[in-house]
Amino acid sequence: MKSSFFLYFLLISPLIFSQTSFQSVSGSDSNFPGFIPNNPYIINGKNLRIIDKNSNRINNFYIPNIKGKFNLNEDEFSSLLLKKQLEDLNWTTPFQIYHNPTLERYIRVFLKNRRETLPELMDRATYYFPVFEEYLDKYNLPLEIKYLAVIESALNTTANSRAGAKGLWQFMLTTGKHFGLQIDSYVDERYDVLKSTEAACKYLSSLHNKFGNWDLALAAYNSGSGNVRKAIKRAGGETDYWKIRQYLPKETRGYLPAFYATYYIFKYADFHNLKPSKSDLMYYETDTVHIKKPLSFKTIQKYIPIDTDLLSALNPQYKKKIIPYSKDKTYVLQLPLNLTELFIEKENIIYQNDKIKSHLNIKTVNIPINKSNSYIVKKGDNLNKIAAKHKITLTQLKTWNGLQTNYLIKDQRLVISNKN
Repeated sequence: MKSSFFLYFLLISPLIFSQTSFQSVSGSDSNFPGFIPNNPYIINGKNLRIIDKNSNRINNFYIPNIKGKFNLNEDEFSSLLLKKQLEDLNWTTPFQIYHNPTLERYIRVFLKNRRETLPELMDRATYYFPVFEEYLDKYNLPLEIKYLAVIESALNTTANSRAGAKGLWQFMLTTGKHFGLQIDSYVDERYDVLKSTEAACKYLSSLHNKFGNWDLALAAYNSGSGNVRKAIKRAGGETDYWKIRQYLPKETRGYLPAFYATYYIFKYADFHNLKPSKSDLMYYETDTVHIKKPLSFKTIQKYIPIDTDLLSALNPQYKKKIIPYSKDKTYVLQLPLNLTELFIEKENIIYQNDKIKSHLNIKTVNIPINKSNSYIVKKGDNLNKIAAKHKITLTQLKTWNGLQTNYLIKDQRLVISNKN
């Protein structure tokens, strides 16, 4: 994936991870949508940093080279000790991990420069890693690949890169669609935890089958297969990542060291006195319900007492905060377990709410178009002006033309009468 968020804790401000957009619900929160005093269904979201949408302010960047010498305390953490730890780690993984100066520099700068952000990141890992492991196991992939999402997105479901890569696994639009993700005006499954993770497993499997080497597969995930093939060719046919590294794009030269440094830090977190803090909600404490009609988040909140940011964070794939409906595809709503039960209890009332107004349901009347019943849009026109000119209502004009917005294009032909 291009322009990933790796090396995130070199530049991220600690404030990004410490700020929390979720509000606790107490007796003073009477303005909370659906607020019911002392309601047993209410989830206190004040510590849900792991899925805080505000973390999307993480900068999109890469640092192609980490230079200089970064030491913690040579007496306690010598290069010799690090080498021994990496050797021990190498025995437990199918990845080829061994000490070299580049990897050591990455590990030391991560530990020194952004130590305060790591516990917050570990909170997110506690939430998402069980999901990743389930899919990695399903596709018979190394479980260590879960750390790839850390360097791709800092475990932020709504991460966006300047190049257009999105979600936990930073899929570009074309690649995401190729691996079965729905991406349109209302839904972007690159933000869907389960579906994007499965797509990433499929993509990584195909890359490993292509290169037969996990180091090269990860490099190709970052920069594309073509760049890896060119690097191999320029290196005289070498397939060792560290030997072809100089021929890879700048970002990819740091990609694998960042991955291994992250893996090391998580595995030796206790040694470095790094611990996650307790989060309020785990992924396995949520569940999904199948949606039977289009629903807006606003309507859901009218009957379900859930914080706005939490609802959005659990369902980031719905870009306009509207869940569409289709007979050919299943759309789901994710909620904390006890709120899932409440939704089912109130399901009929929610769907029968006649105040639901979604432009997903705009009616269209199929009227054959001809010169006598149509009008060509001119510069300066708008729908209200056109409707008034032809003595019809705005609703009629939009219905006859299947318009979902007020946007017009010069020379566009519009039906202005239902008479042929």
